[in-house]
Amino acid sequence: MDFQIVEVEDGEQALEACKRSMPEAVLLDWNMPVMDGYEFLGHLRRLPGGDLPKVVFCTTENGIDHISRALHAGANEYIMKPFDKDIIADKFQEVGLIPRPEGTSV
Repeated sequence: MDFQIVEVEDGEQALEACKRSMPEAVLLDWNMPVMDGYEFLGHLRRLPGGDLPKVVFCTTENGIDHISRALHAGANEYIMKPFDKDIIADKFQEVGLIPRPEGTSV
């Protein structure tokens, strides 16, 4: 999909990476060491420019309470594991990160 990827090991490192250079998109797991995805998202959205990245949770946490909390905290989409490239592409199209193929509608 032609994105430059920065990968980190935990939520704290993710937050530091965002402070250095705010990304266009964040694929976020709920269950991360040091700082979980929900906590990270709250910190991200309070940073200058932190409202700009499209955040897609990719997680095994599939309870309606987790999904609701994530969306309320500022996630743009939510994907249940396991997922593949096509699912990621569909979600990225839904949030406007990549264009829809010609001839398709919303």
